[in-house]
Amino acid sequence: MPDGQSSYEAFLGEGGFGVVTKCRNTKNNQTVAIKVNKSDPEILQQAEQEIFILEQLRRLDPDRCNIVEWNGYFLDGEHICLNFELLDQSLWDYIGDRDNQGLPIRELRPILHQIANALFHLGSVGIVHADLKPANIMVVNRHESPVKVKLIDFGIACNTSAVIPGGTVGTIGYCAPEIMLGTPYDEAIDMWALGLVAVELATGVPLYPGEDDYDVLKFIIETQGQLPDHLLESEQFQYETNYQSKETRYIKLKRLDDLEELLKVTRGPENGQPLFVRLIKQMLALDANQRITPLEVLKHPFFNTGLSRSAPCPDMNTLDI
Repeated sequence: MPDGQSSYEAFLGEGGFGVVTKCRNTKNNQTVAIKVNKSDPEILQQAEQEIFILEQLRRLDPDRCNIVEWNGYFLDGEHICLNFELLDQSLWDYIGDRDNQGLPIRELRPILHQIANALFHLGSVGIVHADLKPANIMVVNRHESPVKVKLIDFGIACNTSAVIPGGTVGTIGYCAPEIMLGTPYDEAIDMWALGLVAVELATGVPLYPGEDDYDVLKFIIETQGQLPDHLLESEQFQYETNYQSKETRYIKLKRLDDLEELLKVTRGPENGQPLFVRLIKQMLALDANQRITPLEVLKHPFFNTGLSRSAPCPDMNTLDI
């Protein structure tokens, strides 16, 4: 908010891009989150790309589509400042507040449905988020039940038609195999990331933590088996045979099906556990062409019971874009 229209109230966080602060609009007394980007040329270019994507997202209803509301931008010297609605806390912090013990099925079900809803609407306007992870999903109000969540941070999002194989996207531990192998990718990378977020919601810890792509690929292969031939044949990512991987996993599954037994042991039997694991396997299909789509997720039998009315399955015929 330029020309003295904003009053700084609190520091909210920081990242490679810069800082996020809580400010108050002195004209309407509304509190907002201001993302202040660094003046570094590369960061400025990323901020301009984010604005380009956010302009396209104006076609969507942020509340209905579970996407953060953007109020525009302004310049502060050499800094590009983005103005967003103020949200409560990240899903990463929300999980951490539970001592990383994971959430019961009844709590994670509506959260997962809302994120899938956000991906569905991103896909409707041809946008890939490319950095889906708990830190980029915000809880609107942690005291509500069920909680409402919104997708944030479109700093490396892009149009589906503009993806560049081999480009730097995503965060280690949440990147799909096709990204790590430098092969062509599309919006299915967001579904892979959602599968990993879902496991993290249930267990409280990441499924494939790693310090680099080598570790993550090794963990994926150990748990899910060999990668599809078409990925390996076109591989630009050269695996070093003398590389010594580091064991960084919190949980070690010999196969994804073992997740159901793990949840039974750690949380006790819950309605929906078998369907949840089935959904995870469809989200984490190694072949992106076989991965479940956001619309298929929203129609999945896992969501047939216990779902909040606040996150309805979208109707393709009445899509608001």
